[in-house]
Amino acid sequence: MGVAVYGHHGMPILAFPTSMGDEQEQEGQGMIRTLSPYLDAGRIRIFCINGVQSDSFNNKNAHPFHRSWLQAQYDDYIASEVFPFIDSQCQTPGIPITTYGASLGAFHAANTLFKHPDHVKRCYALSGVYDLRDSMDGMYDDNFYFNNPVDYMANQNDPWFLEQYRSCDIHLATGCGPWENSGPTYAMSAVLASRGIAHHLDDWGPKGGHEWPYWHHQMWEYVGAHF
Repeated sequence: MGVAVYGHHGMPILAFPTSMGDEQEQEGQGMIRTLSPYLDAGRIRIFCINGVQSDSFNNKNAHPFHRSWLQAQYDDYIASEVFPFIDSQCQTPGIPITTYGASLGAFHAANTLFKHPDHVKRCYALSGVYDLRDSMDGMYDDNFYFNNPVDYMANQNDPWFLEQYRSCDIHLATGCGPWENSGPTYAMSAVLASRGIAHHLDDWGPKGGHEWPYWHHQMWEYVGAHF
């Protein structure tokens, strides 16, 4: 599992790839170039990690419970290996992390904040999907439940988690641009609202399309506003 690191100083952003991307995707799709003024100024550092989608939810040759188990392992990898790596690189144990991802990466960005709100304090989830039941062939287990945000967040009543969420800055971004389906984002927002969890439902209208140029614009604006 490779990690590509960009920038020399600044607050860490953990970037998740789209469904078939890897740790090189952000550079290959030009996102690092877009955000380079912020990187060069030492405002942010970007940590790009690989995904396991081809071996988990997209692996139709595997049993559904293996798919959900591998997703649970991926979440553990992020918490047990990636977070400490970011801490060590930033030389600040427990430094607040921002997650970011587009499309399937938005699922990971949001899921990681929802499960680890003591370490992840902001997320930018762009053009996301937050219910992966279609990937489980009608089957369901605990590993899937605890990694399917519309399900476990609808029942979230743990006082510790709810208190942590109050210090988080959650952005769910969508729009009506080309190829975008805003339904999943609005559904996730409704779940959070039902639990009284503050968040931003950012509808970018025509500037919210499901493609890299739209995500470039959104991240340029987000980073400029918040870092």
